[in-house]
Amino acid sequence: MGKFRGWHIVAGFAAMLLTAALGTAMGLNNTAAFMASCVAFVAVSKGMESHLARRRREAAARLPGQSQGDSARTLDADNSERDGRA
Repeated sequence: MGKFRGWHIVAGFAAMLLTAALGTAMGLNNTAAFMASCVAFVAVSKGMESHLARRRREAAARLPGQSQGDSARTLDADNSERDGRA
């Protein structure tokens, strides 16, 4: 997977496109198709983000020779920016 951290956004966008196409094919008007695709985007992206975070935590727990805090910081380089630390 590399260092790209936006997989949950990519999955949500793909779900949004698929839902919009299916909604249009089912005969929904544009507003209903857009609302359904927005719901699909949020649901899939949050679910994928949760799944990826769980995998990162499990991978951090399996790293030998590091404490939990050190291994989490190693796997998530942006952690200090999100926590407000410099």
